[in-house]
Amino acid sequence: MGGGGGGRRKLERTLGFGSCRVFNGGLLWTSMTTKSGKIGVAHFEVEVQFAAPSYKKIEKPKNFRRVAPRNRIAAASSSSPPALASLVLRRRRCFSLDQLSPSPTPTPAMAVRAGATGRILSRSSVAGARSVSSWWRSVEPAPKDPILGVTEAFLADPSPDKVNVGVGAYRDDNGKPVVLECVREAERRIAGNLNMEYLPMGGSVKMVEETLKLAYGDDSEFIKDKRIAAVQALSGTGACRLFADFQKRFCPESQIYIPVPTWANHHNIWRDAHVPQRTYHYYHPESKGLDFPALMDDVKNAPNGSFFLLHACAHNPTGVDPSEDQWREISYQFKVKGHFPFFDMAYQGFASGDPERDAKSIRIFLEDGHTIGIAQSYAKNMGLYGQRVGCLSVLCEDEKQATAVKSQLQQLARPMYSNPPLHGAIIVSTILNDPDLKSLWLKEVKVMADRIIGMRTALREHLEKLGSPLSWKHITEQIGMFCYSGMTAEQVDRLTKEYHIYMTRNGRISMAGVTTGNVGYLANAINEVTKSS
Repeated sequence: MGGGGGGRRKLERTLGFGSCRVFNGGLLWTSMTTKSGKIGVAHFEVEVQFAAPSYKKIEKPKNFRRVAPRNRIAAASSSSPPALASLVLRRRRCFSLDQLSPSPTPTPAMAVRAGATGRILSRSSVAGARSVSSWWRSVEPAPKDPILGVTEAFLADPSPDKVNVGVGAYRDDNGKPVVLECVREAERRIAGNLNMEYLPMGGSVKMVEETLKLAYGDDSEFIKDKRIAAVQALSGTGACRLFADFQKRFCPESQIYIPVPTWANHHNIWRDAHVPQRTYHYYHPESKGLDFPALMDDVKNAPNGSFFLLHACAHNPTGVDPSEDQWREISYQFKVKGHFPFFDMAYQGFASGDPERDAKSIRIFLEDGHTIGIAQSYAKNMGLYGQRVGCLSVLCEDEKQATAVKSQLQQLARPMYSNPPLHGAIIVSTILNDPDLKSLWLKEVKVMADRIIGMRTALREHLEKLGSPLSWKHITEQIGMFCYSGMTAEQVDRLTKEYHIYMTRNGRISMAGVTTGNVGYLANAINEVTKSS
């Protein structure tokens, strides 16, 4: 036989698993899985014979001695053992991990003593065995995501009449997912022409450059002066998380003000970055619009230099946006208080059909001289949901500061995900760098926005024709993918139970799930559960 590796492999084949240890003194302890599926600890007695490579004279170690009877215990060399020539195993006892209690790790001396006397080691000799099994005993199942859980329930419903207006992704008028033609064409152009090497930590330079133009403007002086620190991010979620960690690292005593309500994941992101959260008023339940006076009071009363999370357009979940004049007042008050505005812009172009119009809030703040942060995403406006393409940018005082900030953003990204994904970034940069493809994208994003706007009008008209005693004007006054209907959780539960209509329990309707084929059914169901309100 050759070296010790062959003997160990023989041992592993004999036992049927690959993790083992032979202590000096001939005892072997290993973890194993029994037929019942339980993990246990097995104790074997081992007879060890030694061999040297075949071209050398085989010699026994000086302290090697055979113990009678055979198949009992053979002492191992106290120095590094020669190659194993054979192993004779005799299983003595197995313990279930549930039977064991924590105790000190068994030492070679303990193994020798136990082997020499032929005794079975006691519970206390199995080091950390139970601790291995109890590492995760305290872990409870996480609560289901309130949005993703809606789709799960919808898919499990066998009813042919079921309707899903909870999904946060665009659907065509047949209720089917859409891949934009500009995306298909970009994929055809890049297919087979690129390698799969890592992107830099900061991502695709071309994609980032074009993304900044969408937010800051094609002729932005800030881009020309290189005052923007920007990196590719894992869609809008990743951009928000990267900024939250940046905020925590460099402004450790700061907190973030988040609107009520907001996209639920915003709270998760800043919580997991260990940034304290405060809230500010935003939605007015009675009017189903913006609570502007309360919002302004909160902005004024927040400590100077506070961080505020703002939805640039198509507020999620309410669809309620400030008017241009209201944005100007908000910007002015931010300037007075020295607040830092961080914009989450997930719906640029998807809200109104015009990317320039949807960026108006950001342009107002830039005109007023703010330094800002922006999270951008191509999930909605290019339909690249699964590609996770986004960008985080921070406007700085000068080029030197921007260089430093970008380097720190990249350093934060390194242990998170190291490098952003390649394919989606190439699709975006191909579309935005080609005039024809970009023009096609602008047409397609307007088609999506217009269909959403059309479904808002249709839903409101159907409800009014049914003679609903309630006002539904907020459906058409709100904008973007979502309509904050004003329905209660109990009314939503009735929609699901009686009509197989699925949405989040806060009454948020995804207008992308409304089609010409189901809008009448949806309106009738809404009318039935709300007419007694």
